[in-house]
Amino acid sequence: MAKLTKEEVKHVAHLARLAITEEEAEKFAEQLGKITDFAEQLNELDTTNVEPTSHVLPLVNVLREDVAGNGLPHEQMMLNVKEQEAGQVKVPSILD
Repeated sequence: MAKLTKEEVKHVAHLARLAITEEEAEKFAEQLGKITDFAEQLNELDTTNVEPTSHVLPLVNVLREDVAGNGLPHEQMMLNVKEQEAGQVKVPSILD
């Protein structure tokens, strides 16, 4: 596998909205290169008789049954609200 370049690291950082310096881009390119080299070693393993799996252990649902219950009374819940309007929780607008 080809080594990651500094420009590729900077591009991915830009897509992730991360600000990185030239030194960090160089450092991350080297570190990510080592990680991909290590992952590439897995291609050397013989997996002809190994069945594909998504998890090494069987998954078991440990969640409780979803049953509706009584919540806090409205008046008690509103005691902890910073801002309210017309009996509703008022939150900052997130849309421009």
